[in-house]
Amino acid sequence: MFDTLRARPVISGALTAIFGAVFVILGVWLTVLGGSVYYLIAGLVLVASGVMIALGRREGLWLYGLAFVGTILWALWEVGLDGWRLMPRVFGPALWGVWLCLPPVAGKLARPGDDTRRLALPLVGAAACAIAAIAVIALGYRITALRFEHPAPVPAAGTATPSDTLVGDSDWIYYGRTASGDRFSPLTQITPANVSGLKEAWRMRTGDMPKPGENSKGHEFNFEATPIKVGDALYFCTPHREVFAVDSITGKTLWRFKPDNNTHANVYLACRGVAYWKTAGASGPCAERIISTTGDTRMFALDARTGALCADFGAGGYVNLRDNMGPTPPGFHFITSQPLVMNGRVMFSGWVYDNQTEDEPSGVIKALDPVSGKTVWAWDMGRADPTAPLKPGELYTRGTSNGWGTYTADPALNLVYVPLGNPTPDYFGGYRRPFDERYSSTLVALDIGTGKERWHFQTVHHDLWDFDLPIGPSLVDLPGPGGAVIPALVQTTKQGQLFLLDRRDGHPLAQVSETPVTVGKIPGERYSPTQPMSVGMPSLTPPKLTERDMWGATPFDQLMCRIAYRKMDYDGLFTPPSQRGNIGYPAFDGVVDWYGATIDPDRKLLIADSSYIPFTYKLVPHQVALNKKMIKPWAGWSQPYPTGGKFTVNPQYGTPFAAVIKPFLNVLQVPCNAPPWGKMTAIDLVTHKVVWRRPMGSTWGTGPFGLHLPVGLPTGIFTMGGSVVTRSGLVFASGTADQTLRAVDERTGKVLWHVRLPAGGNANPMTYAGRDGRQYVVIAAGGHGGLKTKPGDYVVAYALPARR
Repeated sequence: MFDTLRARPVISGALTAIFGAVFVILGVWLTVLGGSVYYLIAGLVLVASGVMIALGRREGLWLYGLAFVGTILWALWEVGLDGWRLMPRVFGPALWGVWLCLPPVAGKLARPGDDTRRLALPLVGAAACAIAAIAVIALGYRITALRFEHPAPVPAAGTATPSDTLVGDSDWIYYGRTASGDRFSPLTQITPANVSGLKEAWRMRTGDMPKPGENSKGHEFNFEATPIKVGDALYFCTPHREVFAVDSITGKTLWRFKPDNNTHANVYLACRGVAYWKTAGASGPCAERIISTTGDTRMFALDARTGALCADFGAGGYVNLRDNMGPTPPGFHFITSQPLVMNGRVMFSGWVYDNQTEDEPSGVIKALDPVSGKTVWAWDMGRADPTAPLKPGELYTRGTSNGWGTYTADPALNLVYVPLGNPTPDYFGGYRRPFDERYSSTLVALDIGTGKERWHFQTVHHDLWDFDLPIGPSLVDLPGPGGAVIPALVQTTKQGQLFLLDRRDGHPLAQVSETPVTVGKIPGERYSPTQPMSVGMPSLTPPKLTERDMWGATPFDQLMCRIAYRKMDYDGLFTPPSQRGNIGYPAFDGVVDWYGATIDPDRKLLIADSSYIPFTYKLVPHQVALNKKMIKPWAGWSQPYPTGGKFTVNPQYGTPFAAVIKPFLNVLQVPCNAPPWGKMTAIDLVTHKVVWRRPMGSTWGTGPFGLHLPVGLPTGIFTMGGSVVTRSGLVFASGTADQTLRAVDERTGKVLWHVRLPAGGNANPMTYAGRDGRQYVVIAAGGHGGLKTKPGDYVVAYALPARR
């Protein structure tokens, strides 16, 4: 008996039958949910095939071949010649088919008297399966070319845009080089023709690395800084709020300032940059200042030359930014983006630990004097007169929208553009006040001198998705009728909409339409029946997900994603949160997040890096969340705020529901949506057409279960970081999860140069000219805790070799 069993491929047959049984069980579930019947049918065939193979009957092999051919036809019908989408459907079955056709299995299915041609048939089958697998891989590698869209010609460069008189061509004084936030450099030394010759010029290390527990369980350590360059020095801050000044051509540290700083409660350790101010006509200590903030919400001013505190700023160099804010536990209010200094004002708001409770600290927008640190004005949207001074003992309105992202400004119009988020919490809005509804997810233009509102434009009505504006707009002058110049701005959004507005009064320059959207059924909630859609501009919003878009590394995890998709509510963008659970795509991480978009003012071209990953939402009744110990009891600010909960659980105290928000991943911890997961797009701002669009990035340094594998499949990968464009026609970008800095030809989208960074480059790069006459490209490479890229403490500069 045992000899007979050894003569049969029992194990291979049994495994085939088991694979089929899993397909049958899960396929029945999917069919009942209204999904594809393929898995049920294929599973039944595989069970029969496996049993026959285990019994030594070669008909089982033919049956498997029939199932494989059917799988290919079904896969082509579902997704066509899309290599990445074919892969989970075809690649695994092809490899298993190769094994079944090889002598250890097929050889045991031969019968006495079989001729040579009959014995060779399994090998032919193995070759066919192998060819199918190789074809899928080949199609996958070609996906970059297949998805490289180039529908419109690149506009020719017009007359060179006049240089900003506030920023020299060789410098980079604001987060976006100038206050307009376009991230455009007029430098031309590095060109598409010579960029391949870039070499590392210097690197320095800050020594600021994650401490135990700071990069896990929802806590993020993110080196997102973009250095500024003034004269011969670069200035930047680290996640723990140390400020550095380094020599621009050697990277040598000139000075280092470590503030008295408590960040232990902050779930988000990031500092995107510092601000610079020079007092006109002044000389001596602190005539030039570097202004930054601590992780416990104080602002400080340093002498730009020495790094010493400016004693005339606030009290001993510090200003407490929590005055008149009411209860503010550690970690509930801090500043991640650099303040904006313009026309004698230091303007900022702060990041509020959202989704914890109602009645959180205020999102008031403030302006301080850059010399004394005294408050000049405060814009509090919850007050009848938003800029009226507070009375003794009065607080700024609690729980209002905050402007945590980078601000931009037009000094000629004397306007600062403030991107506002949501009043807390995000995912239940039934108790929001009229001013909350007016300013949630809204761009506000304030007078720099007085703080008075000039205009506002709302990008989402009654936002229930955390679609707050994460960065201010990029400004650009566009041609108008009769040779006129229209001062415009482009506001990027998390949902992928691009709003083109006149920056003088906020009226749309491209059509915005109120579009009907799905409304929900949560008791006590209100819903907006329409949402503003920028139909006059190209959209970065991803197409609506379908079951066919579900993805996985194998057919099994893809099948689980299909089941999960069918179990949740989903009707595209603006699907409201539900108790059943729903898909949010895009979600709070956005299509475009805090890094914004880049504009070439010469060619009137916008360059945007975008990410595509869905999340799942679920509202859990407050008492149920308490009973399941998802959240802890809390009676309000009379008690200490409870800590230690899961990052994915948003308590939303004061509302009827907690909210559970997670990335939509399969059992292998890879996304349930098919690649590409990251793209770069170029858009003509005059014709409002896409010039080119391409996947950007590879899977290098990523992998299932959070592994960092040295395999670079060109899928396009998630990005957390923006770009810079030069007058010579180069786009530099490094935010992709594959730890790579790239130079892209602005005219074609082709990658001309790339280099692997020592850690994740999840920040916006910058470029400048040094005193040695060379042009440098600099990136902070320290990783991103949320994206799980490699942490580090590097600042790296690249340049063409020095001429001898």
